[in-house]
Amino acid sequence: MATEQIRIKRTPKAPRQSMPCQESEIRRRNFREVAIGFTEDQAMLEAQRCISCKNPTCIAGCPVEINIPHFILSILTRDFVGAANIIRDKNSLPAICGRVCQQEDQCEARCVNGIKGTSVGIGRLERFVADYQIDRGEFATPFIAPSTGKRVALVGSGPAALTAAGDLARMGHKVTVFEALHKLGGVLSYGIPEFRLPKSIVDVEIRQLENIGVEFVTSCVIGKTDTVDELFDEEGYDAVFLGTGAGLPYFLNIPGENLAGIYSANEFLTRVNLMKGYKFPEYDTPVRVGKRVAVLGAGNTAMDAARVAMRLGPDKVYMVYRRSRAEVPARAEEVEHAMEEGIEFKFLTAPAQFFGDTRGWVTGMEVIDMELGEPDASGRRSPVSVKSTEHSLDVDTVIVAVGQGPNPLVQSTTPGLNTTKWGNIITDETGLTSRPGLYAGGDVVRGGSTVILAMGDGKRAARSIHEYLISQAPRRN
Repeated sequence: MATEQIRIKRTPKAPRQSMPCQESEIRRRNFREVAIGFTEDQAMLEAQRCISCKNPTCIAGCPVEINIPHFILSILTRDFVGAANIIRDKNSLPAICGRVCQQEDQCEARCVNGIKGTSVGIGRLERFVADYQIDRGEFATPFIAPSTGKRVALVGSGPAALTAAGDLARMGHKVTVFEALHKLGGVLSYGIPEFRLPKSIVDVEIRQLENIGVEFVTSCVIGKTDTVDELFDEEGYDAVFLGTGAGLPYFLNIPGENLAGIYSANEFLTRVNLMKGYKFPEYDTPVRVGKRVAVLGAGNTAMDAARVAMRLGPDKVYMVYRRSRAEVPARAEEVEHAMEEGIEFKFLTAPAQFFGDTRGWVTGMEVIDMELGEPDASGRRSPVSVKSTEHSLDVDTVIVAVGQGPNPLVQSTTPGLNTTKWGNIITDETGLTSRPGLYAGGDVVRGGSTVILAMGDGKRAARSIHEYLISQAPRRN
């Protein structure tokens, strides 16, 4: 093997391989996946850019601790399924992460190649090998530890809970995931559009978890169907993980916000993604989009909403954002795709009020110009309104995407659970809450964040839950 490694071709100064995509004029009117994925030859060329560092700093940048040089080495030997299995040893959702993880801020930001050039496309290689494995159905059965006799309940089926579920099942625990909706996946199913993350990919990854013994229960609202205390005391679970996300939308509280035709991004994306509103009337959920759409905000959720809206056929989609492009929190790749698809950005612009007709439907909004002042608590410069710059924008649909917080249901029905003033659950660095045996992670702790950081929370919590169950928790009868 050592001889094979020495003979492997390395071309660190070669240009980074571009991701093949649908042409913008075609994709802006369909919901097929935008990024097509690498060919085998492209994957080989990109893998050859890795120099296999003695101190692979990219691993330190991965929240789920993937051995990145090792899986890239397997690509270089054309063992693509083997590469996928190396990733799956740490990450239960590689085909998902390869599509939506913000690698540019994580592993790729630590890549040594990026110091003087461009980093290796780690995420694109992850997607390639995960898709290769899925296409061929060649999944290895992972090692599963002998049964511990312990039972763990996970509330929510988003990336944090799915990651924790996979790790805990392999540690030998009996794992059950409770999902409030009729479909599994959490934000992966209701939040991220089909053209960025096909739901068939989510389904495949969840089936792999079922194959290692994870049990899923849908249409079960913890806090209503059962409380956390009932999971412990009546259902007999030894530990509980809360991964309920941040599905409660924030609004602007400005005049006219209750007019018809104004959606929260959460409602809009759920109608389209989970309820298949883009296929109406084949599916029963209609989504009304007029001729001129304004999306308020510029995070990843706002970008998804704007790009979904464009595909539903309006004449114009505006992205209205109160800061400049430099402060946009969405992924740079998503911003570029949105611009290519014809979305018009109105930077340094903030909504002041909405106007409606006699039937109560929105017909326009007043906006005001902004300028950047001193940095706020997040370190970004605070936007300040410019006097006498109010003007009107004609719109007949508005999508508000200015942030979201946690649904308070579980928190309000769980005595002794400490939260912040915004309702986020407080945990220590392992995910442990203020109650023994009760853990949490993902957006319910962080607020609106990213898939990969939620997965990192799930992995850390699983490790902590395992230690708790083995060394501390007695078996409940």
